[in-house]
Amino acid sequence: MKKRIFFGAAIVVLLLLVWFGPLLLYGLRQGYGQLRIVWLARPVEEFLADPAFPDSLKAKLTLIQEVRRYAIDSLGLLDTENYKQMYDQHGEEIMWVVTACEPFALKEKRWDFPVVGSMPYKGFFRKERAIAERDALKAEGWDTNISNPSGWSTLGWFNDPILSDMLQEKEGELASTIIHEMVHATIFVKDSADFNENLASFIGDAGAQRFLDHRFGAQSKESQDFINDDLDYRRYAGHVLRGTIALDSLYHSFTDVLTTDEKRARKDTLIARVIRSMDTLTLAAHKSPSTRFRRLPNNTYFMSFRRYQAKVNTFRDECRTRFNNNFTQFIRYYREHYPYL
Repeated sequence: MKKRIFFGAAIVVLLLLVWFGPLLLYGLRQGYGQLRIVWLARPVEEFLADPAFPDSLKAKLTLIQEVRRYAIDSLGLLDTENYKQMYDQHGEEIMWVVTACEPFALKEKRWDFPVVGSMPYKGFFRKERAIAERDALKAEGWDTNISNPSGWSTLGWFNDPILSDMLQEKEGELASTIIHEMVHATIFVKDSADFNENLASFIGDAGAQRFLDHRFGAQSKESQDFINDDLDYRRYAGHVLRGTIALDSLYHSFTDVLTTDEKRARKDTLIARVIRSMDTLTLAAHKSPSTRFRRLPNNTYFMSFRRYQAKVNTFRDECRTRFNNNFTQFIRYYREHYPYL
């Protein structure tokens, strides 16, 4: 009897390892990668006290502490141990994120994870593993992309450090990045990446503008630069999102009569038109944004804007009309009605 029980238990364990083995291995690798970063991170005070550390970067570290305090005290975001330490990247990328989308439909690849649920991206701390994941998806016919995020949130599982490359960002962009990630540690809904990222994008940018006005003054160079950069980005994002709508209409028009090559040709023609017409946008900084593309982007590029920007105007309008631009009240509402995980 005991042998049968032991044998049955062994079979169950084996099946679980076969079924969940890849996910378990991935989780262990990600945990190790994040722990390594946390372990090697040093308190901000050590960098500030180091005479060899550049004064310009010390100013950025001090600014991050001010942003963090402002986000907690004035915006009502959760007070955590995040961003009290810094990890020195030595100018190297440390995270590679894979995304994928169907080639002739705006339907993204999703990965299932414990706790956070279904997600439209998968991160790696080793470049070769990200490339292997991308190549496997390509072989299955997916549109794919690998990107390097400027920051990410571990959602309370670890104390998130400042990444040294963040210090290269302008004051407004840096404040937006920090607040964006702090939103994730405050409001995060399972299986709802688009909601989470759009909300964090809105609060990050709007919170950064309020911080800059508070810290430097509404007419300061820092505040005005961010306003201009944000206006440029809104126009650019709006253009890409209109392209996303056009692509969606194109894909819905496809019939089984069309060959794969014919579908691809029509897709590429439309994407090329979207990219070319970027140069008609009235932008302060980037007069010819189309020149940044060495090759045509695929569906993952358009989906990234849907994921991070498609609902930002909705949140902005809601803050204005429903909360009379009371930003703190807006954040409090979402904290109360969308409990963290």
